[in-house]
Amino acid sequence: MPLLVSLIGGSGFIGAAVAEKLARRGARLRIAARRRARALRLLPLADPGQLDIVPADLRVPDSLTRAVAGADAVVNLAGTLTPEGSASFEAIHVRGAGAVAEAAARAGVRALAHVSAIGADPHSPSAYGRSKAEGERRTREAFPTATILRPSLVFGEDDGFTNRFARLVITLPIVPVVAPRTRFQPVFVGDVAEAIVRAIDRQLKGEAAPVFELGGPEVLTMRQIFEFLVRETGRRKPLVDVPDRLVELLARLPGGSLTRDQWLMLQRDNVVDPASPGLEALGITPTSLAAAAPQWLERYRPGGRFAALRTPA
Repeated sequence: MPLLVSLIGGSGFIGAAVAEKLARRGARLRIAARRRARALRLLPLADPGQLDIVPADLRVPDSLTRAVAGADAVVNLAGTLTPEGSASFEAIHVRGAGAVAEAAARAGVRALAHVSAIGADPHSPSAYGRSKAEGERRTREAFPTATILRPSLVFGEDDGFTNRFARLVITLPIVPVVAPRTRFQPVFVGDVAEAIVRAIDRQLKGEAAPVFELGGPEVLTMRQIFEFLVRETGRRKPLVDVPDRLVELLARLPGGSLTRDQWLMLQRDNVVDPASPGLEALGITPTSLAAAAPQWLERYRPGGRFAALRTPA
């Protein structure tokens, strides 16, 4: 019987990549999501009958019990950058993570992969970082053999990272750069998905499940990322570094594009710890931003992706 893998929060950006990897390997998939409509887009990734969608909410433990019942492995991908109402950092990253791990343990699941984030730290200045650290602790408390995976900024064709910034580049006459000196180690979504699948394989074989920090092959400052996007979108736009004091003031205003907690997150570099195992430890060669992103950034170029095919007038 093929493996049954439950993806909690599997309808999102990373979840879609994980689902595709597992489907190609012949695994049976159970996508546990709050919004069934959003998960329907994953159906073409699998053969008929290979993928099932079930309603689940981290805030409703009974729904998680149903979501993991009979599964060989569980992947917890649930997370939020913008807490709202009852979907708080505490509810999703802390209590929710613990509830997933507890449900998996009760169900006799053999492998659990918990997707956290670089910056998870009980002493982080941001509530996001502290909540991620507490979620890891509760996961390991309930399911000691769980693998923790901490990616840096994840990029891919449908990401909210390169696409959001590229739209800024093509829209604004002058492009503001917030936290220009903060460093990141952007990691390709396909590499993250493969790492999750291989981490599951290791657990199913009874191998140790450490904490993996996932980053790409290069470290880039925020300004370097914007410079790359300006080049790849074919725009000649000036970049202006926004003073930290001004950003901090704007982040305190309600309804802004950057929350105060996100600003606090930007006060720390988002790069892997050299002492932690990463993609290479899982046998994965990291994909660079420059190697993958131009494939979808071309749609932001003047004339669109087919501009090069136009015949000059």
